[in-house]
Amino acid sequence: MPLADEFPNDSQGRRFSDVLADERIPFVEILHFFDDPDRKRRMVEAERDHDRPALAGVVRELEARPDVHQFFSKNDGHTTTRFRQAVGVAVRMVMTGQRPAWRTTGRKGSLGVRAKVPPRTARAAAYHNSGGLALWFTRAERYELLTGMPYRPVAQRAQEIEAAAMGQ
Repeated sequence: MPLADEFPNDSQGRRFSDVLADERIPFVEILHFFDDPDRKRRMVEAERDHDRPALAGVVRELEARPDVHQFFSKNDGHTTTRFRQAVGVAVRMVMTGQRPAWRTTGRKGSLGVRAKVPPRTARAAAYHNSGGLALWFTRAERYELLTGMPYRPVAQRAQEIEAAAMGQ
């Protein structure tokens, strides 16, 4: 079933009817964006092979869309928060719908470093990143395979190397 049909019935997706109805950004088109098999593959590869959030696999392409870029450029960060949250729900739906099965980890991974902005700034486009992979998204949910990840984390491998070196 297309994501655009599933989203309004999802336990979290149904809470974003305001985003679906927002005329400033065609969210149904964003859902079609995430339905693409190549994008789904890149999201899986970002988690499995590159130890990055699933959204990292497609975030540059998503942000390069003229409608998405214009939405972020013309609206303040408080207005765009709901859109970013709805994108997170769409990513969760894609990842948990994959086979083999994925689940959320409850952790977030970095997509960018937020530019310094005074609190409560309402200026359009103020909340952008000054570094990292993404311009508008700073963090994204991490996922793991239900059967376990094929590669061990670098930190775990480094600890083993250090422990072995101490034992010599």
